[in-house]
Order: sequence, then C-alpha cells, then structure tokens
Amino acid sequence: MNVAICYFSYLAISIGLTVWVARTLHKSGRVFLVDAFHGNAELADSVNHLLVVGFYLINVGYIALALKTASAMATFREIIELESVKIGVVLLILGAMHFFNIMVFAKMRGRARSEATIYPVAPPPLGVRV
Repeated sequence: MNVAICYFSYLAISIGLTVWVARTLHKSGRVFLVDAFHGNAELADSVNHLLVVGFYLINVGYIALALKTASAMATFREIIELESVKIGVVLLILGAMHFFNIMVFAKMRGRARSEATIYPVAPPPLGVRV
C-alpha cells in the first residue's frame, strides 16, 4: 500500500510541476518568439506550441520511467526520501530544460535583432560632394 501512495503522490506532484512550468514557458516565451520571427505571430505561436509538446513528451516520459522502484518502503520516512529524490531529479530536468529554452530563445532573438540592424553608411571620401 505504501508503494501505491508513493506512486500516486509522485505522479501528482511531478505532473503538476511539469504543467505549471510548461504553461509559464508557453505564456512568457511567446514574446521572444514573435520578436525572433520578425513579428510573425502565427509562426511564433506554432513554434511555441511545438516546443511545449516536446517539453511535455520529454518530462512525462521521464516521470513514467522513473516511477519504478525496487524499495520495500516500510516506513513513511522511506516514502518521503524516495519521493524527494525522484521529484528532485524531475525539478533538475525541468530547470535544465527551462534554461535551454531561454538560451535558444535568446539566440533566436539575437539573430533577429542583428539581421534587422541598420549599419551606418560610411562618410564620403574627402573632396567628394554629396
């Protein structure tokens, strides 16, 4: 019975955290993507949606793989310790994916800004009238 309690609480916490992070990334990442795609909101929304789907697939896939345990978990302390390790790894993966997404958005945004930069024209040579 303790294993089932551990599994259900682990799934609820991990999936809840994944959904919260994905929604936050989706909402806040849109601005960066619209800027990176030169104001093309339709393309930015499409890419944003695809990023969220990939985010869910990776995280929920890991959560499912990490569900298995060989521990007997006879005490409540053992349940908490096992669950904290599993949730801690999920949080580290979520954090790493968040920073990876931010890095990708920043690079895309930087490229978009550099492509849109207008470089000043060199002054005419001396003695040439404009």
